[in-house]
Order: sequence, then C-alpha cells, then structure tokens
Amino acid sequence: MVRKLIVSAAAALLMVPIPALATSEMGVGDPLIIAHRGASGDRPEHTLAAYELAIDQGADFVEPDLVVTKDLELVSRHENELSGTTDVANREEFEHLRREKTINGTRVAGWFAEDFTLAELRTLRAKERVPGSRPANARYNGLYQVPTFEEIVKLVRAKEAETGRSIGLYPELKAPNFLLEVEGIDMVDLILRELRDLGIEPSDPIFIQCFEVGTLRRLNQRSDFKLIQLIAPEGGPVDEPDMRYAEMITPTGLEELAAYADGIGPWLGHVLDPQSMVQTSLVADAHGFDLKVHPWTLRKENGFLPESLQNEGGPSADGKWRSLWKAAIESGADGFFTDNVKEFVSLVENEDAP
Repeated sequence: MVRKLIVSAAAALLMVPIPALATSEMGVGDPLIIAHRGASGDRPEHTLAAYELAIDQGADFVEPDLVVTKDLELVSRHENELSGTTDVANREEFEHLRREKTINGTRVAGWFAEDFTLAELRTLRAKERVPGSRPANARYNGLYQVPTFEEIVKLVRAKEAETGRSIGLYPELKAPNFLLEVEGIDMVDLILRELRDLGIEPSDPIFIQCFEVGTLRRLNQRSDFKLIQLIAPEGGPVDEPDMRYAEMITPTGLEELAAYADGIGPWLGHVLDPQSMVQTSLVADAHGFDLKVHPWTLRKENGFLPESLQNEGGPSADGKWRSLWKAAIESGADGFFTDNVKEFVSLVENEDAP
C-alpha cells in the first residue's frame, strides 16, 4: 500500500493556510495515523523534534495538547503542571512559583503553565515523561524548549512544503473548565483567536478535541471546526457531574453527542477487549450517527500493554503489540492515536502487501 499523498501548490508557501484534505482523507479507507504528542515513542513528547519525526515517519496528523501561559499564549504540554515534562523542579529561580491547586477534583502540587509568562517558560527544557518505559528518550532531556502552538503550525507548513503532503493538526484543550472557573482564562476564546490569526479554516485538516462537554458545545456554537469528544475509561466529564462516559457510548448517548461533535476519541478498550481481542459494537454504533471514531492509544512497550501481551524484558521492552494493533484496525475505526508512527505505517503497508 502506498500512503495517499495530497499535493497542494499552496503548501509551497510557508505562511499560507494549511490546505484542506479531501473528504475521503478524513476517515475513509486507510485509518488516519494520528501522532500522539508527536513521535513520543522516539522523542520526548510535545517537542518540535517529536512532531517533525512523526511527520517524517508518515503521520497524517500531529496531536499537540494545549495549555496556556500567564500572558495567554497557547503552548504544548501534556498537562498544565510542568514538573513531569520539564526541568522546572531543578530551577531555583522558579521555586517561588510552586503552588498547590485543585484541578478537576484532584489536589496537585507543582509548577503550572498559567503562572509562567511565555518568556519564563521558554527558559525551561523538556524531558521524557515516562523514562521507565522509554529510557532511550531520556537521552534527549534538556535539548528542547516548550513549543508554542504557532511554532507547531509553522513546522507543519514547512513540512508540507518539503514533502508535498497534507499534514493535519489535532489539538486537545487541556483542563479548560478549570482554567475558566479558577483562573479566568477562556481557552475557547484563545483557540478560536489563534486559529483565525494563523489563517486556519474549518475546511482545513484539523480536529479539536476535549474530554469536557461544555467546551465542545461552545466551540460548536461559535465555529464550524470539526470537534471530537474524548471518552475516558471511567468517570465522566468534569463539567457535567451527572454524566458518565459509559453512558456517552450507548446509542442514546451517541445520538446526543452527535448534536455538537463530529466524532469520538474513545479509550481503546471501548472498541475492543485488549485481552480477548473481541470487538464491541461502538464503531458501528457511532458510524450510525455519522460520527468518526479515533481510539487511543496504540503503544508497543510492555508497560502500556495488558499482561497477556507482554514479553520478557521489563516495561521498556516491546510486547506483543502487533496482534492488538491488527485487531484494532480490523474494528473499522477511522483513525488511531499512536506513539509509534513508524511501526503503524509498516504494519498497515505490510497488511496491504500482496
């Protein structure tokens, strides 16, 4: 199988809007390959190096998690608490910014992006978040800055010009309800302003995702961007205390969800049982309401796999990931979040080979 290439003459110019994908590229045919936080199996996540490597490996979309600085700049981190992904805990000059906050019902101690200006944040350096599972990534600790969303967009445009491929964006808004209610920061306003300033249109290859319902409803009211409701294994959206994720994936829940979203990003276990590989009806049910299905997350290391799929060698060794990934692809989902873009591309190409 040869990955479809969409050549855009406009992409030859770095500062033009990202070219739109054809409808068939938004989830028909081969599943979309969504680089989860970049090529995070090979580089520290949410760095320009991780995003560029993912594109070079064949990703259709790159996924930045977005948080906000004190001066209202969108930057890419897994969460607004910074000590897990940067060297901030070792920086004495920022000790005075250490805080305790209650975020989505959980008390968290550390350093938070919304307490740093962009200039302060740019002095930090990224580090591997899960070195026990990815010790090789720790070799790159200290090399990369925290990227802004604007820089990620510019990187995507540069790579489009270099490769002739259309490369999509898949931003996730992190803790927007907390930021709005506690910090007075409206991520809906910020993301819509940023997309406008960057010349990104709803027809371009972009999905906006969030675990919260109210944020997506507001985005749906104010724009035509494609929206994805993320669905966790347990609990429910923090902004809808009476709603459970388990209810959202029922036919009734999917019908209600389709009123404001264009698809769902469910936990992989909602699509198939990782132990038995038996598929659920979720993909078919969601397609019945014209919803795309993009499960998360395909990973290859033992530490991320169920015990039955683990090999010897500890959490960083590769497990029996191929059987799980093949079963996931066979579910008919429209795309997958993966930390291992190169392996996903190879698996799909070999499956399609005569």
